[in-house]
Amino acid sequence: MKLVFATHNQNKVREVKALMPTYIELLSLTDIKCFEDIPETSATIEGNAQLKTAYVKEKYGLNCFADDTGLEVESLNNEPGVFSARYAGPQKNSEDNMNKLLSGLNNKTNRDAQFKTAISLRIDTTEELFLGICKGEIITEKRGEEGFGYDPIFQPKGFSKTFAEMTLAQKSEIGHRGKAVRLLIDFLSSIS
Repeated sequence: MKLVFATHNQNKVREVKALMPTYIELLSLTDIKCFEDIPETSATIEGNAQLKTAYVKEKYGLNCFADDTGLEVESLNNEPGVFSARYAGPQKNSEDNMNKLLSGLNNKTNRDAQFKTAISLRIDTTEELFLGICKGEIITEKRGEEGFGYDPIFQPKGFSKTFAEMTLAQKSEIGHRGKAVRLLIDFLSSIS
């Protein structure tokens, strides 16, 4: 089964490909020669994932799924949320985003946060939505070399390591994207 993952982010592709069963041939937007920047104009993480799959299905006619992920920090009114990738500006720079977030938490004692991934799937005439959440906290300094985005400052609940200090397999086991992808895979297995 061919399935397009509506992303250009090779880190995400690598993370998801490691979880996918071998009977699914995973293609990225680059693989299908889609180089447009798909608009993410929804006010919700779920809505942005659905916008991306609608775009690919309508323009290319291919079965696809898309994710949108946001970091929600409790004491910052769940910011950055849908703006996670461009929190510090349109340049989508992870270092700038982490620095802005850490600065915003300077005088806050509540550092509780959660990563939330929504996956929208459009396959034939079916549309499904899968959610994965990982609760944790924002630590005060960056730690670790693995992962991407906010991983160096996010420590999942019950662990002493940040996502950036974990292997890809460890992160996928407990992380938001891994949880949502496993729900997606369960659904795909039930219909194949």
